[in-house]
Amino acid sequence: MDWNFQTAEILAAALRSGEVTSAELTDAAIARIERDDKAVNAICEPDFDRARAAARGADQARARGEDRPLLGIPVTVKESYNIAGLPTTWGMPQHRNHIPAEDAVQVWRLKAAGAVVLGKTNVPLGLQDVQSFNEIYGTTNNPWDHGRTPGGSSGGSAAALASGFGALSIGSDIAGSLRTPAHFCGVYAHKPTLGLAATRGMVPPPAPALPAAPDLAVVGPMARTARDLTLLLDVMAGPDPLTLGVAHSVKLPPPRHERLRDFRVLVLDTHPLIPTGSAVRAGVNRVAKALVDDGARVERHSPLLPDLTEAGMLYTQLLFSDSVARFPVDAYERLRTRAAGLSADDQSLEAARLRGMVFSHRDWTEANGRRELHRHAWRQLFAEFDAVVCPITPTPAFPHDHNPDLLERRIGIDGVEYPYLDQLVWAGLATMPGLPATAIPTGRSPEGLPVGVQLIGPMFEDRTPLRLAELLERKIGGFQVPK
Repeated sequence: MDWNFQTAEILAAALRSGEVTSAELTDAAIARIERDDKAVNAICEPDFDRARAAARGADQARARGEDRPLLGIPVTVKESYNIAGLPTTWGMPQHRNHIPAEDAVQVWRLKAAGAVVLGKTNVPLGLQDVQSFNEIYGTTNNPWDHGRTPGGSSGGSAAALASGFGALSIGSDIAGSLRTPAHFCGVYAHKPTLGLAATRGMVPPPAPALPAAPDLAVVGPMARTARDLTLLLDVMAGPDPLTLGVAHSVKLPPPRHERLRDFRVLVLDTHPLIPTGSAVRAGVNRVAKALVDDGARVERHSPLLPDLTEAGMLYTQLLFSDSVARFPVDAYERLRTRAAGLSADDQSLEAARLRGMVFSHRDWTEANGRRELHRHAWRQLFAEFDAVVCPITPTPAFPHDHNPDLLERRIGIDGVEYPYLDQLVWAGLATMPGLPATAIPTGRSPEGLPVGVQLIGPMFEDRTPLRLAELLERKIGGFQVPK
């Protein structure tokens, strides 16, 4: 049997029954990487010797009667996580020799659960792109079309999963960095509720791995099925043992429903700040039809939905306030000069980005207060609905674009060009209030590219969108091996 595209759930069962060993699974995964990754370039830092040793250790542990959630299962890890003995560069050439001495919390949890780490997956420079390329490791290609991006910043992880390089991967998300690569590559990802999974050790070099609580950013699981997402989230979830973990543990509530027909779902396919391409709209409508056909309550509009324009602007300001907070003083002053020249009537996303870049603490506090109002509005909405289905980005995967100035790039939506960064507003819908969101494949575009949507759920009710994802997988299909 070719084990490389089997689910983690199937692999775990086969390992328990003795049908296969971890050493055999690991050798098969390594052979596939060595054969196919030259064209995809997903694995930027292989760690095959230690993976084989870990696999032998997993087999020995099982022989002793041990059974852990991921015991013996080959996985990959996004390059931005610290792994002792491997470089953590975030794609920045000046840090190509930065080698941490300790594993990130999530890498430690993977290993404690018995996973076999095959290596690290590629990222964009500083994790700040919807693509995955950098000067150190080169460009990662979409397994469905090598001329297109796999997404970013967890693009290497999504490409690895779609290529059969390990059963699971872990990534991170602040601007769709889990969800967009899943959408572009036809796999699954889950952006957890903000704060659900500890992030220590997922930090730009050479910063120390401190137990800080980042604004907006989360770490989360990627897989080829919805059930595998849940399996990996259960390993990742929990506070940092150095902070809240001293006194708190996590027990997520069960999903609100077990049957598709019992779900109450709000479906969105239009956004006031950017059009939705026809291929993505079709994906949203496929999900809506599956829900209706099974008897779920589906609505297209609700007065409870927070204002999408305000949400998009607020997310943009918070995101870019964070992204330039450590810029050199001279660069920051140049941005302040540009922002001062904006017209008060300019309410474009481009203006919101620039204003956010030069936020004062007073500005940020005001924006954070408005965020809390949005969170309250979402709580009211989720008293009437169980999930929101909507796009992740307006288009399927687009051709590689390496223009170093992201503000000069454009994204084509059904033949019309728009500012490249405007596509982030759909991802921001869940990110700004800190809601969980599960990315699922819905089929393919007329050009044969994967198309995904996101299922947004109530805060800290991550099992609800994950269960909905599992039920939809049975109705509309899931991962397909790239042709």
